[in-house]
Amino acid sequence: MTLVVEDLVKHYRTREGPVRAVDGISFAVESGQTLGLVGESGCGKSTTAKMLVRLVRPTSGRILIDGEDIASTRGAALTRMRGRIQMVFQDPHASLDPRLTAGSTLGEVLAVRRIVRDRVERRARVNELLELVGLTASVADRYPHQLSGGQRQRVGIARALAVEPEIIVLDEPLSALDVSVRAEIMNLLTRLRDELGLTYVFISHDLGMVRHVSDRIAVMYLGQVIELGGWRAVSDAPLHPYTRSLRDAVPVPDPELESQRLVTTLRGEVPDALNPPAGCRFHPRCPHAEDRCQAEVPQLREITQRHEAACHFSEQLYPEARGLLSS
Repeated sequence: MTLVVEDLVKHYRTREGPVRAVDGISFAVESGQTLGLVGESGCGKSTTAKMLVRLVRPTSGRILIDGEDIASTRGAALTRMRGRIQMVFQDPHASLDPRLTAGSTLGEVLAVRRIVRDRVERRARVNELLELVGLTASVADRYPHQLSGGQRQRVGIARALAVEPEIIVLDEPLSALDVSVRAEIMNLLTRLRDELGLTYVFISHDLGMVRHVSDRIAVMYLGQVIELGGWRAVSDAPLHPYTRSLRDAVPVPDPELESQRLVTTLRGEVPDALNPPAGCRFHPRCPHAEDRCQAEVPQLREITQRHEAACHFSEQLYPEARGLLSS
């Protein structure tokens, strides 16, 4: 199974003009691997996630699962394809129906998808799903408000697993949780991926978090992918100034090393997707911008082996990256 995204676009119409939420992104995820999708709020990560599971219909582009395009699929074919790709949402409290117990939430999925029709078998499968995500069978009788944030997210993960998908899109699955539970959920997701052979698209604003779970990382800025490569190359030797700023935002636990670090400082705020800058969209905030950056759009290109960046000056800015092999 391979997930391939080709030139995916989502523009929203407004009175002022089109909001370019996602503006022509491409990437691929191999079976059993994790692609980390990283960027600031407003870069288009969550819109991409919703398009992948067809909660939002793309303006154009293709989303291929084993060569079949779900971007243009409708009706029964879309329902079938949705069984192959599921989503875990950012806020486990908002994504669960407060009127349903955890067991009813999972049982409803099994009934609607006609996975298990018999009530007794359905309850047994609900208990299996709860156990799979590290919860006891007693949780089935509790409502969302009776569960902790970590337990609610585990129920959300179990709901995604109920249809036995091949791909799971994880939209900031840890950001609404206490720091103390994040490592537990991260370990759970890693175990499930390895045991069930799942493929993940893991979305986050935190490069430091994504590097621990990803095989490859795609960095988004204002609707575009501006860097793509192996996790070690992107996190340790980024080839785009924006990715450098994300890396520098991750604190180093050693106070002495932290005080000696050279940090890339950004100026200004993320521009409006309604009126993105000409040329390189990052140039108004880039400390290395030149006249060419304002006039010419940089293309995502391979700088080192399997490591791409959309910057005119990657080679000059980061000569140490020459010869570096992406992991």
